[in-house]
Amino acid sequence: MKTLHSLTQPLTKLRRKSENLRAWLSLRVANSLLRDNLSAEPKRYDWPKRRKSKSRPPMIWAVAVISLTSVMGNRYYNQPGLDVGTIAPEKVIAPQDADVEDKKTTEEKRKEASTGIVPVLMLDESVTEEIQEKLDESLSYAEELRESSGSLPFVNTAILTDATQKYLRESEELEWHSIQSFAKSDTSDNFTEQQWELPEQVEDPIFIQAVNELQNYRQLSSREFSQLIDQISQAREDYQQALRQLLEYDSEHPYDISLLELSDEVWLETVSGISTASQRILAQGIPPGLPDDILAKAVQAQVNTLVPSEAESIAIELLSGILQPNLQPDPEQTKLRAEQAAQQLPPVMVSVEKGEVIVEAGEEITQEDFVLLDHFGESQRGINWPALIGFGSLVTGATGIFFLVERRVHPSLRRRDHILVFLLSLTTPVLVIFGVPFTSLPAIGLLVGSFYGSSLGVTVVGLLTGLVGFSMEFSWEALLSGAAGGVLGSWLAARLRSREELALLGGAVGLTQASVHLILNLIISAAAGLIWYTALQSAVLYGLAGLSWSIVALGVSPYLERLFDLVTPIRLAELSNPNRTLLKRLATQAPGTFQHTMFVASLAEAAARELHCNVELVRAGTLYHDIGKMHDPLGFIENQMGGPNKHDEINDPSKSAQIIKKHVSEGLVMARRHGLPQAIRDFIPEHQGTLLISYFYFQAQQQSEQEGLPPVLEADFRYDGPIPQSRETGIVMLADACEAALRSLQDVTPETAFSMVKKILKARWQDNQLLDSGITREELPIIAEVFVRVWQQCNHKRIVYPKAALNYQSSVK
Repeated sequence: MKTLHSLTQPLTKLRRKSENLRAWLSLRVANSLLRDNLSAEPKRYDWPKRRKSKSRPPMIWAVAVISLTSVMGNRYYNQPGLDVGTIAPEKVIAPQDADVEDKKTTEEKRKEASTGIVPVLMLDESVTEEIQEKLDESLSYAEELRESSGSLPFVNTAILTDATQKYLRESEELEWHSIQSFAKSDTSDNFTEQQWELPEQVEDPIFIQAVNELQNYRQLSSREFSQLIDQISQAREDYQQALRQLLEYDSEHPYDISLLELSDEVWLETVSGISTASQRILAQGIPPGLPDDILAKAVQAQVNTLVPSEAESIAIELLSGILQPNLQPDPEQTKLRAEQAAQQLPPVMVSVEKGEVIVEAGEEITQEDFVLLDHFGESQRGINWPALIGFGSLVTGATGIFFLVERRVHPSLRRRDHILVFLLSLTTPVLVIFGVPFTSLPAIGLLVGSFYGSSLGVTVVGLLTGLVGFSMEFSWEALLSGAAGGVLGSWLAARLRSREELALLGGAVGLTQASVHLILNLIISAAAGLIWYTALQSAVLYGLAGLSWSIVALGVSPYLERLFDLVTPIRLAELSNPNRTLLKRLATQAPGTFQHTMFVASLAEAAARELHCNVELVRAGTLYHDIGKMHDPLGFIENQMGGPNKHDEINDPSKSAQIIKKHVSEGLVMARRHGLPQAIRDFIPEHQGTLLISYFYFQAQQQSEQEGLPPVLEADFRYDGPIPQSRETGIVMLADACEAALRSLQDVTPETAFSMVKKILKARWQDNQLLDSGITREELPIIAEVFVRVWQQCNHKRIVYPKAALNYQSSVK
């Protein structure tokens, strides 16, 4: 004991003389190192700890299995023993005449009639106008080509026939020169007597005809013959220019050289016929999906009677390329017709006379037989116990799968968490029972995924989908589309960090649900003739339902978080907002503690990220771990700002220790009053664990020895605990222990800082403060390295300004 007194006496004097924060921080390090030297072997203190979560009570399993089985298995409560497809045990005779409606068959036929109705189409005037504009544009282009090629005939037909003019305009340049040579010669009766090399076309009748007509005109008027040659040359030039333009743009317009060969009279008749044909076809309407060959036949039928034969190919090609469907479905009229078709279908009736045999013994019961048996009360309805027990076994297996996944990915679920998951799961079968056509799976996926992680969310949605689909009468398209939205929501919800992101996810959930519903409807109902736009309307409705469920989930999540004391990434981000009431009060009333908290948060956050812990939880928990110091800010050295030390005035180590310890209990009171979740409140006592308030303990020991009082109990100077129960609170304890020591370091190497931090962490380990935290001894050096790295970042070197520069800055100010 004398050795202990001699070691603590210099520390006591140093404590009473210290007037600044750095001395007190150095003192804390010295105290920690002193305790290491005094205790070579770690001692175990029997302090109260947070109660460990118990193993899953069988009651939770039983309630979940019984409730889900009773709700989802309602179909087995009044199930007929003699159903369709079963064998009749005995002959059943009708006790009286009856005419019974077969509701099931009637509903099926009406549904088939409504979905298989031929759609009502209506003209789309905008498409018709667009087609007409394209046709007018193409005809205008053709007209420009013909104008640029010149009119035909380009001279009086009394001089040159139509055939000759057409030939002269289109002939090759060599032919044209040959024709001119022959036409200008004095003899025309015997070409072979001329001493010219004749072209092969000399034997062509049109060639001879052109030469003869030109020679005849030359003989009539030699002067006007030269003008005729000029006219022909100009017509040839215009034609070649138009031909080049036609070939250059032939991919944009369905025209060929035959367009330029038409006479003006034929062309005018062709334009008129094309316009009339297009108007007739568009007025009748072109339905979507009409095969091209059928459209081509319709065009040809119109063109044959309206367009000259030499221009038919041009007209058919033009109209076939431009005409397109201008009929679109009329949803309202189609829906009305479908409803009328369903209502007009008479109910399917099953008739029987008194004494007539409904079914013979040993026969398979048909749908008609069942309708009569059920009507006369002979279907033996009652609880199908084997099926109900079998379904209960299936629910038990599904529940077991959930608990297995939970134990693997989220083993810390509380009883209230199981209750919440159970209540959310019940919403889907309850909605099915009440006939709601939209499942709550999107909302369940978003909520469970956001509260407990993606794995549990996907598991719950998948198990619910299978159970509901197996046990309840519900549309598979609606169920699977809802499940797709739920899986997407649960998969992404845990990754989001704001309500805005969650709202955007709701839109993605609705879009996914709509897409899956549309695809399933088109695949399943293709053979039944379901028209695609009817499926599209239904898909839009289901997409809106998915979006609505997402909005519901977004709206109720804050209330569920408070009611069931949940911490989600979004809520943790909100709690970490420095504008929260408690944090603003801490910054104002205890500014030194607030700065201490911010540095501890930097250390703890970096270590949590390195060890793959819950960084959001560490950040939020650290911000609130010392809020209890607001009950007496001046009782803590970081808030004294160089003023008098309150504990020197008290001069009672026991009272001072109680003031220090009280920041834990007062912090818990404040946390409860402001509705902080339990996961955040755990940081307040656990960051101190059962640590010894060593300074006042040693001071009390010294006073006790000097005054001859009984020995001081160490337990009176330790925090009440519990020690850290999670890796997150353990990291904060270590960061809190190292913060003061790291701040006190000046002009030391990182190696020195690392050595000091390792000693502090070792002291916590030897004091058994980390036994229940899950932090291993091997991780302590990693944490120490992270702490030193953060310290280096916060205490980087700065440029030392020369005195002249400082004077210049002062003068500028």
